[in-house]
Amino acid sequence: MESSTPSSVVNATASVAPPPQGRRRGPLRWLSGFSASGLLGLAVLLFWLLAALLGPWLLSHSTAAMGTSNVFAPISATHWLGTDYLGRDMLALIIEGARYTVGVALLATLLASGTGTTLALLAAVSGRWIDALLSRGLDTLTAIPSKMFALIMVAGFGSSVPMLVVTAAIIYVPGAYRMARSLAVNINALDYVTVARTRGEGTLYIMLREILPNILGPMLADLGLRFVYVVLLLASLSFLGLGIQPPAADWGSLVRENIGALAMGGASVIVPALAIASLTIAVNLVIDNLPGRAAHERGAR
Repeated sequence: MESSTPSSVVNATASVAPPPQGRRRGPLRWLSGFSASGLLGLAVLLFWLLAALLGPWLLSHSTAAMGTSNVFAPISATHWLGTDYLGRDMLALIIEGARYTVGVALLATLLASGTGTTLALLAAVSGRWIDALLSRGLDTLTAIPSKMFALIMVAGFGSSVPMLVVTAAIIYVPGAYRMARSLAVNINALDYVTVARTRGEGTLYIMLREILPNILGPMLADLGLRFVYVVLLLASLSFLGLGIQPPAADWGSLVRENIGALAMGGASVIVPALAIASLTIAVNLVIDNLPGRAAHERGAR
């Protein structure tokens, strides 16, 4: 299972200290920490997010209907990205497929990271037996290969969108938990957390006010990496015919549907593959250029 914590994130979060109080970072100042590659990745990521949110609403027709154009038509002024095996416009299909590829992956990632972080905070501030129970239970999930687990879930419960979201979230909860727990345990041992306990603060206050704000930055970076993993997992399931089912289509299923005509209609296969690649590369560029991480790599304190 692909839930092990990436070394790049571990290196970037080896030392976590309480953020200085009273300092605010506006959007422009935050963006000033991005390099040219980071700004490019952010622009591509925002484009796909807007495409997922607004694209289907802006389309003048439904791509679920049978196309009226030539099958595997080349790129032209009429069809900017060509057509697919049914004569449907590939640009419209890519925009409509972003709703599933980006939307489903984002929901699954938020669910996985949110659940993993919550369990990690609980494990860090609770007794040793709760920590051991949660850690050993999630380690059991880590031992199962991610795609095998996904195939079992799809075979047992079907391939609906909610099931895909839940399946992907379950797969990546252990990785998010391990990352958040390693940070939360260190924060929990610091003096200001001990002082908060001494003055009588409850467990929920310690979790939400003392520990969570100080691990939020590293966990956002980890969330970006989990998002890439989920996108690739869902695309691979769709390529196998086990992901988003017709008439809906995500980018992985678009590759599968047109793969047989790679020689005559290469655009219909290459375009959705490039869309997947651009999304994952953009997320990685944004993560690599996060201001907090860039400062750490420059040796700033």
